[in-house]
Amino acid sequence: MTDAKEQFRIASPVLDEWLEKANTLSEALPFMRRYSGATFVIKYGGHAMGDNTLAQDFARDVVLLKQVGINPVVVHGGGPQIGRMLDRLKIQSEFIDGLRKTDRETVDIVEMVLSGSINKSIVSAIQEVGGKAIGLSGKDGNLMQARRLRRTRRDPDSNIEKILDLGFVGEPHIINPEVLEAFEDTDFIPVIAPIGVGPSGETYNINADTVAGAIAAALNATRLFLLTDVPGVLDKAKQLVVEMTAEEARALIEDGTISGGMIPKVETCVGAVDTGVDAAVILDGRVPHALLLEIFTDGGAGTLIGDK
Repeated sequence: MTDAKEQFRIASPVLDEWLEKANTLSEALPFMRRYSGATFVIKYGGHAMGDNTLAQDFARDVVLLKQVGINPVVVHGGGPQIGRMLDRLKIQSEFIDGLRKTDRETVDIVEMVLSGSINKSIVSAIQEVGGKAIGLSGKDGNLMQARRLRRTRRDPDSNIEKILDLGFVGEPHIINPEVLEAFEDTDFIPVIAPIGVGPSGETYNINADTVAGAIAAALNATRLFLLTDVPGVLDKAKQLVVEMTAEEARALIEDGTISGGMIPKVETCVGAVDTGVDAAVILDGRVPHALLLEIFTDGGAGTLIGDK
């Protein structure tokens, strides 16, 4: 006589799939307990934000985090969407050292796209899968006071450093954590557009990675996550570095292993760790449920940078 389990297996050919899901939930329990009550700041951008399936996966993952007692705070980018809108309006856009030069006309468009269509689409996606979200920018509640970003470039002929005029490109100056702390004991997930306000009320466009790092530090977050379009930090053999200390990260920048656009991301992570965030993670947002793999499994899914 076959036992009850075997009888059920015959009656239900999808039993193995169900058991796998049950095992996954069971294995995730210790991580859920470990992070209950923790604050996670998540920078969301790149191709994941432009893919409808990945966007829905991200929304579900964030809602799940909230449901198991974690406080997720989402900071989003929107460079490609801004570029398309500027092209549509026939407004010329110039990049200097990877940063979009932002005049008064351009910053109005940037704010419209970031605080408007993108922010509200993420809020809607979260709510469509059963969560509650509220869209904010750095202007709301004076969440993020900003100042003009100063960059210099050395002239190769004269060897004189010149100050670059980036217009209304800013950097976080003061973060008011009380605005976001007010949501911790509620069902709402804050979704933040990286727009800051200057001392005279002027609007500043700020890099989303930088904003996420500053907010994570101000909230004493347990984790900062930067979702990117690469697997994480790669070593000289192009293999993923699963974990490193902030000191090791600095050394890899110094010897050229970390280069190009990965440098500011790693510097953001190191800066967050140096100011009290337990750890920061760079992971590939193109991988379905990358957040859940990183948070609820032993193997993780990206590069973790910590202080030890």
